[in-house]
Amino acid sequence: MSLTFEHVTLGQRVLFGTGKAADNLAAEVRRFGAQRVMVIASESEAAIAGQVTAGIEAALNYDDVAPHVPIEKAEKARTAAAEHGIDLLVCVGGGSTTGLAKAIALTTGLPIVAVPTTYAGSEATNVWGLTEAARKTTGVDDKVLPATVIYDASLTLSLPVELSVASGLNGMAHCIDSMWGPRVDPINQALAAEGIRALNQGLPGIVQDPQGLQGREQALYGAYLSAVAFASAGSGMHHKICHVLGGTWNMPHAQTHATVLPYVLAFNAPAAPDAAERIAAAFGTTDAVDGLNRLREQLDAPKALKDYGFAEENIAEAVDLILPVIPASNPRPGTKENLAALLRAATAGDDPKTLTDL
Repeated sequence: MSLTFEHVTLGQRVLFGTGKAADNLAAEVRRFGAQRVMVIASESEAAIAGQVTAGIEAALNYDDVAPHVPIEKAEKARTAAAEHGIDLLVCVGGGSTTGLAKAIALTTGLPIVAVPTTYAGSEATNVWGLTEAARKTTGVDDKVLPATVIYDASLTLSLPVELSVASGLNGMAHCIDSMWGPRVDPINQALAAEGIRALNQGLPGIVQDPQGLQGREQALYGAYLSAVAFASAGSGMHHKICHVLGGTWNMPHAQTHATVLPYVLAFNAPAAPDAAERIAAAFGTTDAVDGLNRLREQLDAPKALKDYGFAEENIAEAVDLILPVIPASNPRPGTKENLAALLRAATAGDDPKTLTDL
């Protein structure tokens, strides 16, 4: 059968090198000719941000960062950027920090240089998210795609193992959702498969040697691939579920993704055998769900949504919010009944394989 598809590759500069973040950032600021730089980093990342930005002069250091980017914080940051005549945004941190930079870029068109310290992957996508009145809205706009990403595995050494695991599995979720996203094609499937392989290798390395750099480099590489695949394939069922849960119940982003992922994989895999075979091969197994579960056991991964503030009495409302946004292209049609069963299993931490027979 002949191949027929349309693929868009996003234009972005990637600088990857352990111990080179400060030098790479200074070079990028010079390349942009920037005179008024806004450095965005949460208070907890202030020391790392100071290290990374040692070679540049910041017009504004900004630390009012929160998960899921509340609209009030986005508007406050936009005002601050305008008042200081900012011409370049530099974000140092995880997905929340990158998300705030994207919120500013969305309305100003300012370029972003992203320096990730987690495996969230937001830095390599043109997807933005804002939360207003306990509802998270996401969209796609090339203005929010960071112009440059600077990866430095040494910057992730301060990330605790537990959070490294959750963040890395968030990257894994980008890979797996890309296998059947609305704009899936063979190129983003290939990127996603390599991302699964790299994360499957890197994350256990972090657990075994938290201060080692080899596992962290592999995880960063895998997270980047996962995000590039996701930006191309689009947001699938998994991400629609997690965006609703995170925005409505203010649940922790990485842990929510890490918990929900095996249930969506078990739900979709029987209806997408080719994708499931690719996922299994990337894990080095013959069964995709078994491969993911084996990794999760190695990592002692998050297991149940109830551990992060979601309760069974929230399921009916969650189903009503999620069902309308599940892509029509999802391999297995969502219904009130099967989506409720998925959320019940994820809330309790039941065996994901119970979903394959729904």
